[in-house]
Amino acid sequence: MGTFKLNDRVALVTGGGRGIGAACATTLAAAGASVAVLDVDAACAQARAQAIEAVGGRALAIGCDVTDAKAVEQAFARVIAELGGLDVLVNNAGGAVRVPATEIALEDWRKVIDLNLTAVFSCARTAARHMQATGGGAIVNIASIMGLSGGIYPNASYQASKGGVVNLTRALALEWASVGIRVNAVAPTFVRTDLTEAMFADAERSALVMRNTPLGVLPEPEDIAAAVLYLASPAARCVTGIVLPVDSGYLAR
Repeated sequence: MGTFKLNDRVALVTGGGRGIGAACATTLAAAGASVAVLDVDAACAQARAQAIEAVGGRALAIGCDVTDAKAVEQAFARVIAELGGLDVLVNNAGGAVRVPATEIALEDWRKVIDLNLTAVFSCARTAARHMQATGGGAIVNIASIMGLSGGIYPNASYQASKGGVVNLTRALALEWASVGIRVNAVAPTFVRTDLTEAMFADAERSALVMRNTPLGVLPEPEDIAAAVLYLASPAARCVTGIVLPVDSGYLAR
């Protein structure tokens, strides 16, 4: 359907070099968008951009640490200058330090909050400053089922950061609705990526995840990307301020 097309749009994906971010970059490009792939690992960003271009897409790779606000501003300015604008932002970059709350160092707590929440805000407002001057746009934040539940094992810093993303999404959706900027989030369940590799290597933890997955199958990165495409596209033109779980039934328990 044409409503899912992003022809003549420019999309930027943070953490776009691998995992869910890479799937989002590829999916948005397939829908017709020119895609800027931002990643702290510049080589990964370049590889994803080259893969998009190899199948006829248009892409730009930028190495960027999204916790550096000045670097974010410079990267976004480059995207706007080289790709001709910015219509879609996917705030995907994130990380976790999986240790019990009584043991996590405050330095690690701050790193998780800085990457998963503060950087989302920084990127969103940098994008919004351009979007509000050009007629609007769409921002899709990658939250988590851990932002909508207490989780199934200790991960307080991640859960707190993603809970913040959930309510930040709602707050920005209301603040920017009048200037045509839609802000939504996708909340994945556990997805097999580099971020979760160690967890899935633990047989006990892996079994616990599957016991809490009613459908009995976990989403692939492409399943998350499909939800992102919907929220970024004209198909969701009247959708803002929502958090869309892609969780194989986790939150229905």
